[in-house]
Amino acid sequence: MPQVIHTVAELDAWRAAHPSETVAFVPTMGALHIGHLSLVREARELADLVVVSIFVNPKQFGPNEDFDRYPRTLEADTAALEGLADVVFAPDVDEVYPGGPTSTSVPAQHAGPAGTLFEGAARPGHFDGMLTVVSRLFDIVTPDIAVFGQKDAQQVFLVRRMIAQQGRALKFVVSHTVREADGLAFSSRNRYLSAEDRATALAMPHSVMAVVHAAAHSSAGEAREAGRRVFADYPLARLDYLDLVDPTTFQSVADDYRGPATIVVAAVVGTTRLIDTDNVTLG
Repeated sequence: MPQVIHTVAELDAWRAAHPSETVAFVPTMGALHIGHLSLVREARELADLVVVSIFVNPKQFGPNEDFDRYPRTLEADTAALEGLADVVFAPDVDEVYPGGPTSTSVPAQHAGPAGTLFEGAARPGHFDGMLTVVSRLFDIVTPDIAVFGQKDAQQVFLVRRMIAQQGRALKFVVSHTVREADGLAFSSRNRYLSAEDRATALAMPHSVMAVVHAAAHSSAGEAREAGRRVFADYPLARLDYLDLVDPTTFQSVADDYRGPATIVVAAVVGTTRLIDTDNVTLG
């Protein structure tokens, strides 16, 4: 079983005991699933040692979001990481934010306007909280490599920008999205879905695939609309946005755009907010 560490002092001591070994880091909020474990397996291949953090960050939840009911499954998560991770870092809030959660902040606006779009617009303050905790965890763990999942493409974009702006000597690895057999992307929030919600949630991968297929022979505008039309078949899914963005800026592309693009989609199914993504080339 991996060693479970709860304090920064303990982690510092562990780090000091392994001065010459490379460390790969996978930050999570727990409730681990196959997608998380795929990130940890990739980290295992890239470094001598692997640290996985499990911390439900209060700074990235809005006042009407699911912080209180977000699953806390440390014992099961630790068991799932056997043979994959060397350390599970599971700190209390006071360890991550010794001056309190409001004592430190990395505003998303520092990474450019992308922080205010899509999830940034739908969940004000979310990316401020995400970047703050990621920066803080990087400071604590001091990894050589960080592994993130592509499913949250906007998060990946903003973290990459933050790493560059902070001048961190850190290799940033982005791993592909892992999906269930029917195409739904693995998410800790999938466990909130009822049987009816679970069937409705297929609007997510189906809309992504509609864009991918349309992109092969249509304009960006037509491909975007093909994805949005899928939601007409899933009236219980409330589409927030579906768009194609330039991967270098995370800005929406013009209808006649040609070149690489990232699909981003978010919808609410039942009471659960889901996101999905994929990459395409429009030509």
